[in-house]
Amino acid sequence: MGGWLPTTVKECERLGWDWLDVILFSGDAYVDHPSFGSAVIGRVLEAHGYRVAIVPQPNWQDDLRDFRKLGAPRLFFGVSAGSMDSMVNRYTAGKRLRSEDAYTPDGRHTGRPEYPSIVYTKALKKLFPDVPVVLGGIEASMRRFTHYDYWQDKLLPSILELSGADYLVYGMGEKPTVAIADALDTGSTSDILNQPQVGFICKEIPGGMKDGDMMLAPHEECLEDRRSQAANFRIIEEESNKIEASRIIQPSGKRFVVVNPPYPPMTTEELDAVYDLPYTRLPHPRYKGKRIPAYEMIRHSVTIHRGCYGGCSFCTISAHQGKQIVSRSKESIIRELRQITRMEDFRGYVSDLGGPSANMYGTGGRDKTKCLKCKRPTCLTPKVCPNLSTDLTTLTELYKAADKVPGVKKTCIGSGIRYDILQYRDPDPKADKSHVEYARELITRHVSGRLKVAPEHTSDSVLQLMRKPPFIQFEQFKKNFDRINRECGLNQQLIPYFISSHPGCTEQDMALLAVITKQLNFKLEQIQDFTPTPMTLSTEIFYTGIDPYTMKEVYTARTDREKQAQRQFFFWYDRTQRSRLIAELKRIGRPDLIPLLFR
Repeated sequence: MGGWLPTTVKECERLGWDWLDVILFSGDAYVDHPSFGSAVIGRVLEAHGYRVAIVPQPNWQDDLRDFRKLGAPRLFFGVSAGSMDSMVNRYTAGKRLRSEDAYTPDGRHTGRPEYPSIVYTKALKKLFPDVPVVLGGIEASMRRFTHYDYWQDKLLPSILELSGADYLVYGMGEKPTVAIADALDTGSTSDILNQPQVGFICKEIPGGMKDGDMMLAPHEECLEDRRSQAANFRIIEEESNKIEASRIIQPSGKRFVVVNPPYPPMTTEELDAVYDLPYTRLPHPRYKGKRIPAYEMIRHSVTIHRGCYGGCSFCTISAHQGKQIVSRSKESIIRELRQITRMEDFRGYVSDLGGPSANMYGTGGRDKTKCLKCKRPTCLTPKVCPNLSTDLTTLTELYKAADKVPGVKKTCIGSGIRYDILQYRDPDPKADKSHVEYARELITRHVSGRLKVAPEHTSDSVLQLMRKPPFIQFEQFKKNFDRINRECGLNQQLIPYFISSHPGCTEQDMALLAVITKQLNFKLEQIQDFTPTPMTLSTEIFYTGIDPYTMKEVYTARTDREKQAQRQFFFWYDRTQRSRLIAELKRIGRPDLIPLLFR
């Protein structure tokens, strides 16, 4: 059997177990790797002395035997849709089926239902009505209040209400999940109602309204008034960015959704303890001979920190992982690298030393007390917070130490980097100098031919809505990237990411994007149409037509015709698109751009 958590009765019997404390149901395949949430939660609970089993991708279409097979756990069932929102995982922005499900063996689309959090919970409640169900993962986290669902094109109530789950853990779930297990283990069920980072539905608010509590507009009011939904979002986002946050309450029907404030960010020692657990780093043996695409991408990579203070409007990372950066120690990272070098298929190349943004490791607020009540959604835009230290010295030293690990030939940075940090003139001379040193170290030693960056657009008005820096900063970074490559005799590519149809973006903005990126000698590869995902600023603007921070109306491409008209400008170099683009440029009153694109 090896070191995996059990997934069947036979595997439990081999361990001598005839009962379980917790059974986790996951929409993903079981890969015992710290990049897979269910594996992390399982290992953390195991480290606290609990017997844990995982049921990956249970069959929800038969007689529910996968939900019965391990019986009832002593404490609770844990349910997660997986590492992504299931609808984002399944469908493109055009609501077409994706080419593969990256978290399912061989990329099949039959491994999970839509909305597994709801489907799995209902199955468990049907079979074991008295056993608590705890929801976790990003699907639950981002749907904890009234939220817009793009695929149904309507507002939905909290996923707690939709699923019938007893509790919801939002954000990174190690601490609250252990706290729930401890409370149930000691019979202190009422304590769960006061646990940080836990949500639930109740008929009466525990303790009544307290000083500091935030009351949202009721779900029914949001259905009738989009401005109420927009106002709710601002409260939720601002509170999620505070270290010292408020309890948030939303009436829904005759009940209340209550979400307690989060735990403080983990310490480095706590995060190290999570990553130092005895993961096999391998898919469960049940998948022998099958390819799990998401695992192929990260098998030889290392996550070096959590959190992101970029706060991009369309991204869920800071909402889920938090704005504060929690960095692992160099020693913990080196230990994981040594483990990778012992893998049979390792050939000396580490695919990534990264995180949500690869170059935020070791950075953060200079004066942590100023961060306690800060509710800015981003530390970088419209201007860099003066309290933010962007010293990259520690990160550069980490890269050099990683390259010295025996068996490592090269460490690459596969995660995207924030070039605006590198362009920023930090008032601390040491930090400012570190940007130059980091950029040279990165470009000359840690790029495997291509470096990912995400300018996202060329229009500064669109970038402002995206909470991204002005495009000139990308142009400056590209000049620096090209200069270092020339000086060092390297032939490496910059791979920029761009989005069409984001709120605020017009066809004219996309036409200008095509012209500007052509002038920079790009034929764009990494592109996407904006996909509204629950609980992001961009999604709230898409649904309400209003910027929650200004309460002003914002144009958004919503129809297929409007979206396609924008997307087609990515492909100006495709000769089959030329006549259509010329006609479109004339239609929108920009014939002056025709010779710039097609001369």
